[in-house]
Amino acid sequence: MKKNLCFSLSLFAASALLAADASPKADVTSAAAALGNQPNYAWRTTVEVGNNSRFRPGPTEGKTEKTGYTTFSMTFNDATTEVVLQGTNAAVKTPDDGWQSAAEALQDNGGGFSPGQFAARIAQNFKAPAAQAATLATQAAALQAGTNGISGELTEAGAKELLTFRGGNATVTNPKGNVTFWLTDGKLLKFQTHVTGTVSFNGNDRDVDRTTTTEIKDVGTTKIEIPAEARKKLE
Repeated sequence: MKKNLCFSLSLFAASALLAADASPKADVTSAAAALGNQPNYAWRTTVEVGNNSRFRPGPTEGKTEKTGYTTFSMTFNDATTEVVLQGTNAAVKTPDDGWQSAAEALQDNGGGFSPGQFAARIAQNFKAPAAQAATLATQAAALQAGTNGISGELTEAGAKELLTFRGGNATVTNPKGNVTFWLTDGKLLKFQTHVTGTVSFNGNDRDVDRTTTTEIKDVGTTKIEIPAEARKKLE
């Protein structure tokens, strides 16, 4: 009897561990890892901001190779900035300055907003969507599967990080947010974050209400072509 009881308890414990591993958060983490192991894929990111926002970004279109290049283009108003990454090296292209290395783009331009500097800083902190999704899964307090994907509230630290674009000297008050992932057959198709809070920078307060959606596409069939001018800036 005692042996049977011990055996039953062992089976129960093993079942409990398996159930824990099969949690929605584990499903997301596994799908993100599987995407990161693909030879290549593309994505499209769109951002929705509140009516009071001064910046209204257009879509970001990106492509990445597991062992090669990553490229993406960002649109603000009518201007498009391009970025090419290879390892830790980056090149950026703006309508006014053409292709520059990240170091060239980050040089002091005498003050004011510089699209090249902005793009170079994004390149320095860039994470491909597979890595973004994996990080977001860890930043969720809990994740639950529902009729509209796998979703959950972000931790305060996670929401704050998204509101400050992973760095900078800004301070954030009342950061809140949530994240949703859409999976099919263990594959990550899309993820979305919604964050709110007040961001203070150089004494100026700005209320932020931002929804960011990233859709994955062309997994395994994405082709990347790098302009010769960009290759030179990566050397």
